[in-house]
Amino acid sequence: MSSVEAASIQSEKARAASGRLWERLLAEAEQLHILTMFLKAIPPEFIHFEFDDLRTYAAEYHPSEHRMILNRSLSFNAAGGTLKPLTKMTHKELEVLYHELFHAYMDYLSSSGEPSAEVSGVSNGLIAFARRQQACRYGEVAITPVVQRKDETESRYLAESESWEALNETWAVFIGWAIWNQLEVQHKGGGSILQHQHQADQWMQRLEMAFQKGELRGYYVPEDPDERRVAQKRFLAKQSQLSWQEAVVLMKQVLGFPDKFISQAEKRHGLAVLSTQNSNCQMSNVQ
Repeated sequence: MSSVEAASIQSEKARAASGRLWERLLAEAEQLHILTMFLKAIPPEFIHFEFDDLRTYAAEYHPSEHRMILNRSLSFNAAGGTLKPLTKMTHKELEVLYHELFHAYMDYLSSSGEPSAEVSGVSNGLIAFARRQQACRYGEVAITPVVQRKDETESRYLAESESWEALNETWAVFIGWAIWNQLEVQHKGGGSILQHQHQADQWMQRLEMAFQKGELRGYYVPEDPDERRVAQKRFLAKQSQLSWQEAVVLMKQVLGFPDKFISQAEKRHGLAVLSTQNSNCQMSNVQ
């Protein structure tokens, strides 16, 4: 057998293993009643999973290599070989996993020259919406220089790479938040929040509180090496948190919440916050 043939066989085995892992991940997510719409758009072989004893962050995603590095605790038996079953993960671990999977999704949409017909409309709409939000909401942001002092803020003009990262992290924070709170509500009430109105009301109430408390904020790594020596991450302040418009788009186009659920959330939220948070951005829907 030639080296080329051996490499081809090894590559085929890797693709098959990725396919089995992805199929299992989707099945286990549905078993837990958590949303999988955006996961179904990612090709099984797109993400390369790795595990390590991470110290600084809970997980890392490297877009240039489509490589996701997760803490070894998220691997089966903590052995670093393959992903632990979702049904064995804590709610916090699933929050971290979905946060990183969303980064992979944005990476896929951004890097796919010709996405499939099933994905192309969402890809074009979501990325275009993201670029508009990057320009009008994340070009200039408020940060909390001292994380513990959330009321002390400073204004920052961000470089293009910084604003794109701030948007991506803010959106990923929301995706992780949505999954963690869905699991928490379902754990207490049983069943899916999409099937039980009481659980849906609880989730929506939590969303309102998150907006009021300024929990839906992202961060970015400063481009300036001198600033990085002061702070590895700059966290956004409450006034630069996720907008309601962004939340609706993510709920609909990424997580796949039904229109009825989103409509109920919008009625609860009201139009006052929507008008104040998006005054600098043109209102537009992602189809």
